[in-house]
Amino acid sequence: MNWIYLIIAGLMEVCFTFCLGKTKSATGNELLWWWTGFLIALAMSMFLMAKAAESLPIGTVYPVWTGIGAVGAVCVGIIFFNEPTSFWRLFFITTLILSIIGLKVLA
Repeated sequence: MNWIYLIIAGLMEVCFTFCLGKTKSATGNELLWWWTGFLIALAMSMFLMAKAAESLPIGTVYPVWTGIGAVGAVCVGIIFFNEPTSFWRLFFITTLILSIIGLKVLA
């Protein structure tokens, strides 16, 4: 169950990154909603990461959490914010994914 908490915490990190990206172009009430979404996703991410850390080693929890967030943020940037894709960018994201899998296998 703690791995599920950790994966959801990482996905919440992707959510708050997406919300943060949307605040760049939002105004008025829309801006308020994106900031609210950011804060809710941030709080959920931290809470779930702390729950996962109750039984998983913090040396595994934190890198997996940040790795999911980093990979997700790059994907969100490419899909929703027209960020560039290049061979090297995709290569290093792939190595990050493989590292996360390695930590799961070793934990």
